Amino acid sequence: MMSTPVQWWIIAAVLVALELASGSFYLLMLAVGAAAGALAAHLGLGTTWQWVAAATVGAGLIAVLYTMRNRRVKTAPQANRDINLDIGSIVQVGSWDANGEARVRYRGSDWTARFGGHGAALPGQYRIQAMDGNTLVLEPRSTDSANTAQAQSGTYPG
Repeated sequence: MMSTPVQWWIIAAVLVALELASGSFYLLMLAVGAAAGALAAHLGLGTTWQWVAAATVGAGLIAVLYTMRNRRVKTAPQANRDINLDIGSIVQVGSWDANGEARVRYRGSDWTARFGGHGAALPGQYRIQAMDGNTLVLEPRSTDSANTAQAQSGTYPG
């Protein structure tokens, strides 16, 4: 018969394999908990304390991971630069209409743009803040991030 620490290590290995197959990071936290149970067995602690160590470490890590994931700032898909590479690009607005909309030339075609910033909508350079369908949501260009956005997007107003 296998020793208790070996059984814990096998459980940890199976949980890691399941995590690799499923992509659930939570299973990895349970595998670390099983490793804590194995270490408790190596220290000669009884079965009850091995389970307590495994459950405490596994559940504690899951709680930490859950808390970290929920605290992360969630960006709406239409404003997420990882999804839409147009976010952050600079466009030139010639004039705004009474509804806070404008027609702008971007990437070789005309787009409808909507003012999404604070203050008055004045002609000038704006940064694409989000995409609402095929409408660009624009905010006033800040001089700090404008050069970075132009370099990243490769667009330069002409």
